[in-house]
Amino acid sequence: MIFQHFKQVAKYRTQNVIAHIPSKKMCAKTIVFTAHYDHLGRMGESTYFPGGNDNASGTAMLITMAKYFKEHPSDYNILFIAFAGEEAGLVGSKYFVENTPIKLKKIKFLLNLDIMGSGEEGITAVNSTLFEEEFNLLNEINDEKKLLARIKKRGPAANSDHYWFTEKGVPAFFIYTMGPNKNYHDVFDTYEELSFVEYDDITNLLVTFVERLEK
Repeated sequence: MIFQHFKQVAKYRTQNVIAHIPSKKMCAKTIVFTAHYDHLGRMGESTYFPGGNDNASGTAMLITMAKYFKEHPSDYNILFIAFAGEEAGLVGSKYFVENTPIKLKKIKFLLNLDIMGSGEEGITAVNSTLFEEEFNLLNEINDEKKLLARIKKRGPAANSDHYWFTEKGVPAFFIYTMGPNKNYHDVFDTYEELSFVEYDDITNLLVTFVERLEK
């Protein structure tokens, strides 16, 4: 039977992974990029959930952002956080917000990255109804550079790690791609099913967004 060796570990210990790139000039404000690196994992000996799109793709984008800003320092401090325990109920981000080593009021904007593996139909920005000025900036950049098919507006939702930050007053978007690949929380969410067709354009959009945010 698939579930014969299934065991729940009530107090499993894991960790968030954090990196920091200081601004090229003295700056009090910080841009935060986040992504969760956990997924559903294995159930029994036969059932495995790969998590290619959710969220190996978002973790890859987090690393891409870190590589870019290491080579091109920003006017902002840049913080990168890979969260654990998102699938268990946003556990890693909740812990970080409750035990943060930084002042949350110093965060200029947070960009939470999830499901970055497609984009044929554009992206969705959760919280865009709360932060319309920043949402308009995303669209201005997209229209100017002709990057994505669309940027869909969506209201606040407790559906990823941006949530606890928003609850504490931190401006944030949760961004995910839209496309023909609908594999989500299932055994078919593999690397082979992902097109990454808009990966470079999303990279361009995010980098330009940070560069054009008002200081």
